[in-house]
Amino acid sequence: MNQSDGDDLDALVVELNAGVGRAPAPDRETARLYAWLEVVVERSASDLLLVAGAPPALRIAGAITPLLEAPLGSEEIADAIVPALPPHARKAYREIGIADASFRARDLGRFRINLHHERGRAAAAIRRLPPLVPRLSSLGLPPGIEALTRLSRGLVLVGGPTGSGKTTTLAALVNEINHRDAKHIVTIEDPIEYEHQHRRSVVEQIEIGVDAPDFPTALRAALRQAPDVIVVGEMRDPETMQIAVAAGETGHLVFSSLHTTDVATTVARIADSFPLERQNTIRQEVAMALAAVLTQTLMPKTGGGLTPATELLMIGYGARQHVRKNALQHLHQEITITRKQGSFTLEESLTELVKQGLVDRKDALTRAMHPEELERLLG
Repeated sequence: MNQSDGDDLDALVVELNAGVGRAPAPDRETARLYAWLEVVVERSASDLLLVAGAPPALRIAGAITPLLEAPLGSEEIADAIVPALPPHARKAYREIGIADASFRARDLGRFRINLHHERGRAAAAIRRLPPLVPRLSSLGLPPGIEALTRLSRGLVLVGGPTGSGKTTTLAALVNEINHRDAKHIVTIEDPIEYEHQHRRSVVEQIEIGVDAPDFPTALRAALRQAPDVIVVGEMRDPETMQIAVAAGETGHLVFSSLHTTDVATTVARIADSFPLERQNTIRQEVAMALAAVLTQTLMPKTGGGLTPATELLMIGYGARQHVRKNALQHLHQEITITRKQGSFTLEESLTELVKQGLVDRKDALTRAMHPEELERLLG
């Protein structure tokens, strides 16, 4: 089966399953939410933002565009969103004031809802979720990133700021394995954003709050299910981090993401999450488990839209020694040393984007971690 055949089958499966597990047609409680979501789809927006004191706003190609509506009140937002939440998310919102959930809107697709408070008032960020899992080749990522799917074991970290496409990259990596290899893949997510179909692999998707109470519980259970590949949507707490690191060290291929900006801070985030007296031990474990660190950020394209700029460190002996010694400032140099193994710097990625005419030179220089290196590469 070639890639286009697989993509066509994906579309067919989505169409055939369109009514399975789908939310009913909107009632009076959810009618306003549906009206907003219809506008999201019609205008090809990625996000809907609802904040008290401001009109609803869409994110279109990275820019925020307010709708021609009156400013919203806090109760209006809560009344529009709470009825669409599943029971566990409603409970979370009542108890802690924050809820994350996925929502399937009839004929409109799936959305991720984050309902929270700001300045004591209700607010919501709603993201449109694509109906199909993207192929890795469609994301504009350097081709060398495909090598991450061929690792047999270890911990692979994907870092980047919020909204940089980390979840999409993780889904595409899983999709690549799913199409190519006969593996058992377990993903743990909060909530599930991309729904995988079983291809050559069997893919189990665990949703926090629906299938398991929290990440540590779900991850421990996953290790008893004989998985080849584990995806931890996000490592938010030390307990999850420690289990994921141990799993990567003991023979599993583990993918996870962190809200960080570069390779060094991505590695540092794990040890820094633990009490001081435990950090040295954790560094030794991370040094043994780590297989690769990928970081990414989205850049404005010259013709409109966004494209990823990335940095990849394939972990070798030198990098492990730097992690053990907490000499993370030397990891940038390790990227250059391990270029033959597939590593590349953010500046090299930005250089390619500028030379291809996809990104403006000035924008690239503002985003580079080492502008002088980028200047030299651009000539």
